[in-house]
Amino acid sequence: MACRALHDPSALPDSISLKGTMMGTTVLIVDDSKLARIVVGKTVAALQPDWTRIEASNADEALAIFDAQTVDVALLDFNMPGRNGLELAEILRDRFPDMPIALATANVQDEIIARARAANATFISKPVSEDGLRGFLSGAALKLRSARK
Repeated sequence: MACRALHDPSALPDSISLKGTMMGTTVLIVDDSKLARIVVGKTVAALQPDWTRIEASNADEALAIFDAQTVDVALLDFNMPGRNGLELAEILRDRFPDMPIALATANVQDEIIARARAANATFISKPVSEDGLRGFLSGAALKLRSARK
């Protein structure tokens, strides 16, 4: 599936959506809740309107997207069926050491925050808001600009 998706986005599962243009910065929003993906997507669009937004409903779909195309920034929900967002963040950190990654959850426990920090992922509490995402997205944009120079 992932190889076909490079040339045929229709090969991706229905729960994966590609929004925006395929140039510039691409952010992947991973959350098992469609409503949460919509809210986060609108928030990203308000703060970074030129960024392409891609959605996945779980870690396996997210990994298929990473195999199929370039993703610059990842916004991950913690509580998902299968692998949780923290496990996905750890996999992504191994594969992409410099990628800006945020873990969003309403489950504000010291252990989760500590593990997110250990994976060099930014912790964002839910519900996600513009104020909550602004710092992470600004930092991600700055980091990406610096890396592309």
